[in-house]
Amino acid sequence: MDDSRQSTPTGQSKTDALRELSTLADPARQSLYKAVSASDEPITRDAAATAAGISRTLAAYHLDLLVDAGLLGTTFARRDGAGGPGAGRPAKHYYRIQQERNVSVPPRNYELLADLLATAFDGDSDGVVHSALLQAADVEGRRFGAERPRQPAVPDPDASDGSTEEAEQGESDQGQLCELLEERGYEPMLESDGSIGLRNCPFHRLSRSHTDLVCGLNHALLSGVLEGRGDDSARAELCPREGRCCVVIRPES
Repeated sequence: MDDSRQSTPTGQSKTDALRELSTLADPARQSLYKAVSASDEPITRDAAATAAGISRTLAAYHLDLLVDAGLLGTTFARRDGAGGPGAGRPAKHYYRIQQERNVSVPPRNYELLADLLATAFDGDSDGVVHSALLQAADVEGRRFGAERPRQPAVPDPDASDGSTEEAEQGESDQGQLCELLEERGYEPMLESDGSIGLRNCPFHRLSRSHTDLVCGLNHALLSGVLEGRGDDSARAELCPREGRCCVVIRPES
């Protein structure tokens, strides 16, 4: 599979960030951006159009605007298995640019504050700061979870077998948990084994230079979310994977 991705600049002014984010004001572009973001691999124009529920021509126009704004990148690839004479030209595929965009008026430098706190954490030889940070993350997570408590299953008196009902209740509960996580800046996805994986880390930039700190905080925060909503906190497991948040929320056993 041919693959050549466009590079993107790392520097970004406030004007650039405003321009990029304003591009997402259009509903069609929002839908296309979400469709591309939800895919693990670059997707074609046709696939994005289908996911967004718009025509291919309209999708092409809006996708290219998102590329021009620096929100999406492109790569060219042939269909899997296609090659040699007659295979046709490689098709354009789209993927999300992994770059944070923050705009505040007047400007604020919270990233610097985060870096300073993380550096202080690195110098914590006796573990006091570490313990305090994990405790704070757990408390905040429990507060999040308490806002959306787990709903108890309501038995169906006419059902002869409760196994199907229990499975449906579990799926509904996972869906409610995904909604809560989305509100808190995560991008949850239900995986084939019933686990909830997270496509992103809300602290992505900091995680590259302070991985242990960020992974520990994510784990404490998400464990607290589960506990706060009356769930089993042990379902949140550290499971580092490339291109994913380091925490996975396992289904109930």
